[in-house]
Amino acid sequence: MLQKFLSLLIRIIVSIIARVEVIGAETLPPGGFIIASNHLGRVDSALIFYIFDRRDLILPIAEKYQHHPFFGPLGEALGGIWLDRFNPDIHAVRQMMNRLKKGGVLFIAPEGTRSKTEALQRGKPGVSFLANKAGVPIVPAALIGTEDRVIVDNLKHFRRSHIIVRAGKPFELALTPGKERSQVLQDETDEIMCRIGALLPEKYRGVYADHPRLKELLKEDYA
Repeated sequence: MLQKFLSLLIRIIVSIIARVEVIGAETLPPGGFIIASNHLGRVDSALIFYIFDRRDLILPIAEKYQHHPFFGPLGEALGGIWLDRFNPDIHAVRQMMNRLKKGGVLFIAPEGTRSKTEALQRGKPGVSFLANKAGVPIVPAALIGTEDRVIVDNLKHFRRSHIIVRAGKPFELALTPGKERSQVLQDETDEIMCRIGALLPEKYRGVYADHPRLKELLKEDYA
């Protein structure tokens, strides 16, 4: 009951401070899947509760917020999973896998933290590992307009921010025989990040701007 109330409250707050434009929602697959997106600001995490009205959302939250007087209780009430971003967190991974296999939707940023440059940083292999283990598709997503400085500036001037959430085509990772596991995970992570990058305006593509795979996707009119 508390989770339902908080989700409604988040939707109300987001609708007050921003106009959210969702593109590509019709491509979302049935059953459990992972939404992998870029990470620009604090509003990013709230968007999953704005877009989806369901109780099986899976939101990993950085462990540094677990004992925060506000974000700690809020994360618990929303069913978040506390995640150690800098060390292998087997407990958190198992929780996410179990909930994915039950049909849950995981919202996660492969970068692991907000981008200080506001453009894509190197992705970490956790998402590809989870997708392989849980056997679920990945939906790449681009968030545009959620930069903290933009949101704060608009609030100061009593303006609503314009946020765009753009979902790409779902895809599944294919096992590549003959390669070391570490290289496979890196290749899969690059694939995920390039698919996110193909949905973003050029200024947001960061370290993947010149990646050959991203250029291939853009030529294919992937978005």
